[in-house]
Amino acid sequence: MEIKYFKDTDTVLVKFNDNEIVDTRDLNDYMLAEFDKDGNIVSITIEHAKEHTDISNFSYEQIAMP
Repeated sequence: MEIKYFKDTDTVLVKFNDNEIVDTRDLNDYMLAEFDKDGNIVSITIEHAKEHTDISNFSYEQIAMP
């Protein structure tokens, strides 16, 4: 999984895998979802990220299983 923020365009790309993209769907005016041939999500793109997310407060935490 990979998350990129493009400051020059204020865009976030969340990439879940490297599968070939065969379908792109507009979720709303600023968000796109891309899918592989089996209908699995490959990535999500969020435009105008500062307006629609709290990108400045991004954090990641992996929780170990007991």
